[in-house]
Amino acid sequence: MTWLAEASRAVTPESTQQVVGYPSLFLLVLIGALVPVVPTGALVSSAAVVAFHRTAPFSLALVFVTASLAAFLGDAALYWLGRRGMRSKNGSRWLEAIRSRAPEERLAQARRKLAEHGVAVLVLSRLVPAGRIPVMLACLMAEWPLRRFARGNLPACLAWAATYQVIGILGGSLFAEPWEGVVVAVLLTVVISAAPGVWRRVRAAG
Repeated sequence: MTWLAEASRAVTPESTQQVVGYPSLFLLVLIGALVPVVPTGALVSSAAVVAFHRTAPFSLALVFVTASLAAFLGDAALYWLGRRGMRSKNGSRWLEAIRSRAPEERLAQARRKLAEHGVAVLVLSRLVPAGRIPVMLACLMAEWPLRRFARGNLPACLAWAATYQVIGILGGSLFAEPWEGVVVAVLLTVVISAAPGVWRRVRAAG
């Protein structure tokens, strides 16, 4: 029984958090890519805060890899489902979900920018709050094959994960306690996400 006691001591709370935390982050970001209601940016920033305060090496790198891979696979799956819906006579609920989150004005703008700038628009769409879905629908309407979309979406997911991780690191560096940094990171992501909508309403009112 000595070896069992030594093994139990070797399993630290930090290592247990890593075993549970990274798969959870992957699953939540993947779901958030498929169902755009999960605040994935806040999840990545919060995970980066926790990783920043850990002593385990490569924690931040693992957060980056986990988040960007989950976002990439989720986007690819949603795009594939959207293409199936475009080819189907009756459409699909996934395609309808994409269309419902792409107002006509923003879709027209996304189609225009996609025609002018191509793949570069995909990178920006991931960084602009609520910009991903209109550009994805524009790609579907332009009949981009999945391979072309995936090539453009890979740097977009990497840039997205890096941006929200930096927000988390900034929040985590301000406070000694991880939970304080998590609160700040979540607030920052909420402000960033809400800012474009507020600005559009201010412009419309003016």
